[in-house]
Amino acid sequence: IRSMNNNDAAAGCSVTTARLRQFLLLITFIPWCWLAMMAVHEGGHVVAACITGATIERVVLHPLAISRTDLGDNPNPLLVSWAGALVGSVIPLMAWALAVWCAIKWSPMVRFFAGFCLVANGVYLGFGAWMGDGDAGDLLAAGAASWQLMSFGVFATALGLRLWHGLGSDFGFGNQGERVRWSCVNATSILLVTTVVLELALSSRG
Repeated sequence: IRSMNNNDAAAGCSVTTARLRQFLLLITFIPWCWLAMMAVHEGGHVVAACITGATIERVVLHPLAISRTDLGDNPNPLLVSWAGALVGSVIPLMAWALAVWCAIKWSPMVRFFAGFCLVANGVYLGFGAWMGDGDAGDLLAAGAASWQLMSFGVFATALGLRLWHGLGSDFGFGNQGERVRWSCVNATSILLVTTVVLELALSSRG
């Protein structure tokens, strides 16, 4: 009986530890995905602005703010406005493809991030087509049609959700909690802390 009790206690401790790893993974990785998604999105605006000769006045990237790129003279507002969502969706997809091709063990994490960026950008432009805010408002003012924004929104969101499908076990859901390793939690924690520190440092210089 004592042996059975010890086994039960060990099993309970193992489950608790697995759930702790899962919780820590979620509260570090998802916030990082949000910050990184905004950084890649604004990177698209910046690249397009540089290519078209637009004047970049300020890029806002802060852990407690919604990102934005303030422009002065902007010869091609349509391209610059589209570039945020397009580049912000394509680059994470390319990163995931590269991770799979290189057989990186953390490729499911990159896949989740790619899906996150697709869903975020898709919802942003899809709903923005009705609300007329942010990039969607700029696109409509520059001549884009609302159906184009909604089509992009539906396609990107659907593709993002498709990428998320089947990833639950990699994040400890179901009976696969043991698949979340401390090394993964440590990596996402370092990513989050590093990103927050960098954004705070860069914001203090702006």
